[in-house]
Amino acid sequence: MISAEQPNNPLHAVTLEMILTRLVEHYGWDGLAQRIDIKCFKIDPSIKSSLKFLRRTPWAREKVETLYLHSVFNTGAL
Repeated sequence: MISAEQPNNPLHAVTLEMILTRLVEHYGWDGLAQRIDIKCFKIDPSIKSSLKFLRRTPWAREKVETLYLHSVFNTGAL
């Protein structure tokens, strides 16, 4: 649902944890690591450690958000 405050932001009200959880449920850690080459997805991955990294690393967060948007809007996969 798009709010009046940010009508053009498809990620409004979607947390990074929600995004990551849905991507892991859909692709699994291995599939996610194949799509986004980030160490925290490859070596002993967890939601907690990945969130910590993504919150500190804007370029990585952008890649995760882009994959999520592509998965939801282009393929309807999630």
